[in-house]
Amino acid sequence: MTPIVKKIHHVAYRCTDALETARWYEKHLGMKLVLSIAEDAVPSTGEPDPYMHIFLDAGMGNVLAFFELPTCAPMGRDQNTPVWTQHLALQVESVEVMMAAKTRLEAEGIEVVGPTDHALFQSIYFYDPNGHRLELAANTASPKMYEALDQVKWAMLEEWAQTKKAPKHAAWMHDGSYKEMFK
Repeated sequence: MTPIVKKIHHVAYRCTDALETARWYEKHLGMKLVLSIAEDAVPSTGEPDPYMHIFLDAGMGNVLAFFELPTCAPMGRDQNTPVWTQHLALQVESVEVMMAAKTRLEAEGIEVVGPTDHALFQSIYFYDPNGHRLELAANTASPKMYEALDQVKWAMLEEWAQTKKAPKHAAWMHDGSYKEMFK
Protein backbone atom coordinates (compact mmCIF):
# COMPACT_ATOMS: atom_id res chain seq x y z
CA MET A 1 0.00 0.00 0.00
CA THR A 2 1.19 3.49 -0.81
CA PRO A 3 1.60 5.48 2.42
CA ILE A 4 -1.12 8.07 2.82
CA VAL A 5 0.25 9.82 5.91
CA LYS A 6 2.52 12.76 5.18
CA LYS A 7 3.52 13.53 8.79
CA ILE A 8 2.06 13.77 12.26
CA HIS A 9 -0.10 16.89 12.26
CA HIS A 10 -0.06 17.14 16.05
CA VAL A 11 -0.02 14.95 19.12
CA ALA A 12 -2.42 15.94 21.91
CA TYR A 13 -2.26 15.24 25.63
CA ARG A 14 -4.29 16.45 28.56
CA CYS A 15 -2.92 19.08 30.93
CA THR A 16 -4.03 20.36 34.31
CA ASP A 17 -3.40 24.05 33.54
CA ALA A 18 -2.97 25.28 29.96
CA LEU A 19 -1.28 28.57 30.91
CA GLU A 20 1.20 26.85 33.24
CA THR A 21 1.89 24.19 30.60
CA ALA A 22 2.54 26.72 27.82
CA ARG A 23 4.87 28.73 30.04
CA TRP A 24 6.72 25.59 31.27
CA TYR A 25 7.38 24.27 27.74
CA GLU A 26 8.56 27.67 26.55
CA LYS A 27 10.80 28.23 29.58
CA HIS A 28 12.38 24.78 29.78
CA LEU A 29 12.35 23.53 26.18
CA GLY A 30 12.06 26.72 24.12
CA MET A 31 8.79 25.53 22.55
CA LYS A 32 6.73 28.58 21.58
CA LEU A 33 2.96 28.74 21.90
CA VAL A 34 1.61 28.96 18.34
CA LEU A 35 -2.15 28.64 18.81
CA SER A 36 -4.83 28.66 21.50
CA ILE A 37 -8.38 27.45 20.82
CA ALA A 38 -11.24 27.42 23.33
CA GLU A 39 -14.78 26.14 22.87
CA ASP A 40 -17.79 25.33 25.02
CA ALA A 41 -18.62 22.22 23.00
CA VAL A 42 -16.57 19.53 21.27
CA PRO A 43 -16.64 20.24 17.49
CA SER A 44 -16.51 16.57 16.46
CA THR A 45 -19.26 15.31 18.78
CA GLY A 46 -21.21 18.43 19.77
CA GLU A 47 -21.15 17.42 23.44
CA PRO A 48 -20.99 20.33 25.88
CA ASP A 49 -17.52 20.27 27.43
CA PRO A 50 -15.59 23.54 27.67
CA TYR A 51 -11.89 23.23 26.95
CA MET A 52 -8.72 25.15 26.20
CA HIS A 53 -6.61 23.59 23.45
CA ILE A 54 -3.04 24.87 23.07
CA PHE A 55 -0.48 24.10 20.37
CA LEU A 56 3.30 24.33 20.85
CA ASP A 57 6.00 24.43 18.18
CA ALA A 58 8.16 21.31 18.51
CA GLY A 59 10.36 22.25 15.53
CA MET A 60 10.42 21.28 11.85
CA GLY A 61 6.63 21.47 11.52
CA ASN A 62 5.96 19.21 14.51
CA VAL A 63 3.29 20.33 16.95
CA LEU A 64 2.62 19.25 20.52
CA ALA A 65 -0.86 20.08 21.79
CA PHE A 66 -2.64 19.98 25.14
CA PHE A 67 -6.24 20.11 26.33
CA GLU A 68 -7.26 21.62 29.66
CA LEU A 69 -10.64 20.10 30.62
CA PRO A 70 -11.91 21.89 33.76
CA THR A 71 -15.26 20.07 34.02
CA CYS A 72 -13.79 16.55 33.80
CA ALA A 73 -12.54 14.37 36.63
CA PRO A 74 -8.87 14.94 37.53
CA MET A 75 -6.24 13.48 35.22
CA GLY A 76 -5.15 9.94 35.83
CA ARG A 77 -3.01 7.39 34.08
CA ASP A 78 -3.34 3.74 33.11
CA GLN A 79 -2.43 1.98 36.37
CA ASN A 80 -1.66 -1.25 34.48
CA THR A 81 1.06 0.39 32.36
CA PRO A 82 4.46 1.09 33.96
CA VAL A 83 5.16 4.81 34.28
CA TRP A 84 8.31 4.59 32.10
CA THR A 85 6.39 3.20 29.12
CA GLN A 86 4.29 6.13 27.94
CA HIS A 87 6.52 9.06 27.10
CA LEU A 88 7.18 11.66 24.46
CA ALA A 89 10.69 11.64 22.99
CA LEU A 90 11.88 14.95 21.59
CA GLN A 91 14.99 15.05 19.41
CA VAL A 92 17.70 17.60 20.16
CA GLU A 93 20.64 18.59 17.98
CA SER A 94 23.45 16.94 19.91
CA VAL A 95 24.54 15.25 23.12
CA GLU A 96 26.01 18.60 24.17
CA VAL A 97 22.65 20.35 23.75
CA MET A 98 20.97 17.52 25.68
CA MET A 99 23.45 17.74 28.55
CA ALA A 100 23.10 21.55 28.71
CA ALA A 101 19.33 21.04 28.96
CA LYS A 102 19.87 18.53 31.76
CA THR A 103 21.94 21.09 33.68
CA ARG A 104 19.27 23.79 33.22
CA LEU A 105 16.41 21.46 34.21
CA GLU A 106 18.21 20.28 37.34
CA ALA A 107 19.03 23.89 38.26
CA GLU A 108 15.25 24.54 38.18
CA GLY A 109 14.66 21.63 40.57
CA ILE A 110 13.45 19.19 37.92
CA GLU A 111 14.62 15.62 38.53
CA VAL A 112 16.37 14.19 35.47
CA VAL A 113 17.30 10.54 34.82
CA GLY A 114 20.25 9.85 32.56
CA PRO A 115 21.98 10.17 30.29
CA THR A 116 21.09 6.70 29.06
CA ASP A 117 23.05 5.13 26.22
CA HIS A 118 20.74 3.43 23.70
CA ALA A 119 23.55 3.00 21.12
CA LEU A 120 21.47 4.75 18.45
CA PHE A 121 21.00 7.78 20.66
CA GLN A 122 21.69 9.16 24.12
CA SER A 123 18.76 10.38 26.18
CA ILE A 124 17.58 11.95 29.41
CA TYR A 125 14.15 11.62 31.05
CA PHE A 126 12.05 13.94 33.20
CA TYR A 127 8.42 14.95 33.81
CA ASP A 128 6.44 17.99 32.77
CA PRO A 129 4.12 19.71 35.30
CA ASN A 130 1.24 17.46 34.20
CA GLY A 131 3.08 14.24 35.00
CA HIS A 132 3.87 13.37 31.38
CA ARG A 133 7.24 11.68 30.98
CA LEU A 134 9.49 13.41 28.47
CA GLU A 135 12.70 12.24 26.85
CA LEU A 136 15.28 14.40 25.14
CA ALA A 137 17.19 12.28 22.62
CA ALA A 138 20.39 13.05 20.72
CA ASN A 139 21.14 10.76 17.78
CA THR A 140 24.53 9.01 17.82
CA ALA A 141 23.98 6.08 15.43
CA SER A 142 26.03 5.16 12.40
CA PRO A 143 24.48 3.93 9.14
CA LYS A 144 25.94 0.48 9.87
CA MET A 145 23.93 0.29 13.10
CA TYR A 146 20.70 1.03 11.23
CA GLU A 147 21.63 -1.55 8.58
CA ALA A 148 22.23 -4.20 11.25
CA LEU A 149 18.88 -3.46 12.88
CA ASP A 150 17.08 -3.45 9.55
CA GLN A 151 18.33 -6.97 8.83
CA VAL A 152 16.87 -8.42 12.04
CA LYS A 153 13.71 -6.36 12.65
CA TRP A 154 11.21 -8.92 11.34
CA ALA A 155 12.99 -11.92 12.82
CA MET A 156 12.99 -10.21 16.21
CA LEU A 157 9.31 -9.35 15.98
CA GLU A 158 8.33 -12.87 14.88
CA GLU A 159 10.38 -14.46 17.68
CA TRP A 160 8.79 -12.10 20.20
CA ALA A 161 5.30 -12.94 18.90
CA GLN A 162 5.95 -16.63 19.55
CA THR A 163 7.88 -16.52 22.83
CA LYS A 164 7.17 -13.13 24.50
CA LYS A 165 10.86 -13.21 25.52
CA ALA A 166 13.32 -10.55 24.41
CA PRO A 167 15.14 -11.72 21.26
CA LYS A 168 18.90 -11.17 21.46
CA HIS A 169 19.47 -10.16 17.83
CA ALA A 170 20.28 -6.58 18.87
CA ALA A 171 21.51 -7.03 22.44
CA TRP A 172 24.48 -4.91 21.40
CA MET A 173 22.31 -1.80 21.75
CA HIS A 174 22.34 -1.89 25.55
CA ASP A 175 25.21 -4.21 26.52
CA GLY A 176 27.87 -1.80 25.25
CA SER A 177 29.33 -4.17 22.67
CA TYR A 178 28.27 -1.85 19.86
CA LYS A 179 31.31 0.32 20.66
CA GLU A 180 33.58 -2.43 19.31
CA MET A 181 31.21 -3.82 16.66
CA PHE A 182 30.70 -0.53 14.82
CA LYS A 183 34.09 1.19 15.04
